[in-house]
Order: sequence, then structure tokens, then C-alpha cells
Amino acid sequence: MIRKAKPTEIEKIITITRACGAKMASEGIYQWNEHYPNPEAFKNDLKRDELFVLLSETAITGCIVISSEKDEEYNDITWLTPDSNNLYIHRLAVHPEHQKKGYARALMDYAEAYAREKKAASIRLDTFSKNIRNQKFYKARGYTQLGNIFFPKQSEFPFYCYELVL
Repeated sequence: MIRKAKPTEIEKIITITRACGAKMASEGIYQWNEHYPNPEAFKNDLKRDELFVLLSETAITGCIVISSEKDEEYNDITWLTPDSNNLYIHRLAVHPEHQKKGYARALMDYAEAYAREKKAASIRLDTFSKNIRNQKFYKARGYTQLGNIFFPKQSEFPFYCYELVL
């Protein structure tokens, strides 16, 4: 089940994203660190009503942010659709103990259905250039790779932007 997150769940969400960050680091993927994602980002997502959690039985096993807000880092990207009614995916995470069970796919299925329901023109996102598994995941879903952006507090390497036209 996927539903909107509650304020009391931020701590659990941070536990999940830290576990994901540690797993990625153990694989040589330095995508998330002590700066990102952080509790403030999730609190802001919650205030905007854009943070969703995935429940497996009764436990939170993953999260996703489906945002209508375009981050300034995306301004230099030549997108496939005009800036109008686009949605942005951020902070998709599934606890490492629950990965490879289709939960990331379920979260993206939900996000894409949500975007279609909102009549969004497209879904936009970014993923780390060193995270090959994520790149394959989004390309297999029909996302087109566009330009690169940088988050200096996270990595010296670029993040690739993707868009799915709906």
C-alpha cells in the first residue's frame, strides 16, 4: 500500500534513506551522504503534501516524493515538454532489506498513475551518473536521458536528468 506520509514517520524515512546511502556507498556509489537526504527536505515535502510511503504489511519499507516544484538546478536542462504541468520525482528509496522485490517499480507505477490523474505533461527526475542500476531502471520505464546537473555537496560527478512524456 502507498499513502501520504505522516509527520511521525520522518524518523523512519530517514532510517531508510541512511540505510540506502550506506548500501550504495558499500557498492562505490556515493550518491547520498550526510548532507542529503536530510530531515529538513522531508519535512518540507510533508508540508507540501508531496511525500508518500510504501507499507509492506505494517512497516514502512520505502518512500517517494512526487513534487510539482521545479528545483533551480533543473533550469538549464532542455526538457522534452514545456514547463507547465510537470511533476518531479525525488528521494525514491526502498530499505535494502526489501530491495529487489518490485517495490521501487510499485512506487514509480504509483507516481506515474498519480501524474496521469493530475494530467501532468511529464515526469522529470535525476539520478546519479555512477548509479548504473537506476539508469537502467528509468530507461526501461521509457524515460529519456537529457542533460546533466551537479550537486557539489553530494558528488563531483554529474547527475543525469530524465523525462517521461505522458
